[in-house]
Amino acid sequence: MVGGTGLRAVFAVPEFRVLWSAAVLSTVGDQLARVALSVLVFQRTGSAAWTASTYALTMLPALVSGVLLTGLADRYPRRTVMVVADAVRAVLLAVMAVPGVPLPLVAALLVVAQLAEPPFAAAQGALLPSVLGDKYEAGQSVHLITHQAGLLLGFVGGGLVVAWLGTSGALLADGVTFALSALLLRFGLRQRPAPASVPAAHVRIRAGAALVWRDRRLRLLVGLGWLALFTVVPEGLAAPFSAEVGAGAAGVGLLLAADPAGMVLGTVLLRFLPTSTRVRLLGLLAVATALPLVGYLFAPNLVGAVALLAVSGAFSAYQVTAGATFVRLVPDEQRGQALGFARSGLVAAQGIGVAAGGLLASATGSATTAIAVAGIAGTVLALAATTAWTRVAPAAVP
Repeated sequence: MVGGTGLRAVFAVPEFRVLWSAAVLSTVGDQLARVALSVLVFQRTGSAAWTASTYALTMLPALVSGVLLTGLADRYPRRTVMVVADAVRAVLLAVMAVPGVPLPLVAALLVVAQLAEPPFAAAQGALLPSVLGDKYEAGQSVHLITHQAGLLLGFVGGGLVVAWLGTSGALLADGVTFALSALLLRFGLRQRPAPASVPAAHVRIRAGAALVWRDRRLRLLVGLGWLALFTVVPEGLAAPFSAEVGAGAAGVGLLLAADPAGMVLGTVLLRFLPTSTRVRLLGLLAVATALPLVGYLFAPNLVGAVALLAVSGAFSAYQVTAGATFVRLVPDEQRGQALGFARSGLVAAQGIGVAAGGLLASATGSATTAIAVAGIAGTVLALAATTAWTRVAPAAVP
């Protein structure tokens, strides 16, 4: 647990402060860009399908990059990998910010920019143990808390910044955050040599898939995680839904912030339950995550939608327990392989869910209807997963 002593201990390490500051800049900047792109595409096209597809482009490239490029963090010095990844994203965001850039070029630049995220994250994650040593667990906890807080700040502030600076100004601001992050990392971290070579990333992903497939508990835990395919749909449709209720760009930020805000609260509240209870309740918590989205059948206004998304986000904190249980059940020597498979699949599921939600919104003419349908489908599948999890949960309880 990260208390005052733990926080003071990790922040007393100068290199950790550098990594933490860079993470804050990148996380807030990323969410700012997501808001700006959603608004930009919806303003130019008026299409929910195009808006959601563009949002999906912020996720799907990570699937390819996660398989092919994360190995860069083991082949080259990790500081170099992070600095180059941030510099590339800073330049690409600056080009995307030029007024009047054609949407196809914006989409292409976005894909390339997102390809840089997995190697950056892999290098950062691999460097943390070297920087912190026996303080690693406390530092990892701080990073997780910071990430959720960054999502919240970026989404809330994103709508306001877009309304104030416009989409081009917001994209340029995101580019500046990456440039600042690159400078912090370049001059704030000690250069370390590249680590020893390891098996190719795609080999590790295949091994992880085989491991998960052999264990029913792991299969169900991965399935419970991939239910985010349905609950991520409101994110991709935030701009068209906000337009439907007359809330504009500021409404987009509030809608996107509701889920991470709820998840922060849910994470705190669930800690009051014993771990064994949380594990047994995983299925029901997954149902409770999707069920609030069914409330969109009643055509909520902005306030009602934010409330529904916050409730969904609070229950989605089950993902923390699901992930921890997954890690505990996987043999130590195979955890990297299994986690690589699970995380790549989660990214793909979220991208597919957002794109499918956009197509459904376009076909029905209503983002509200598409979100409600996603909630119904997610609830039904979560109920099926709950039934299956009830049978294997006793063997997964610590």
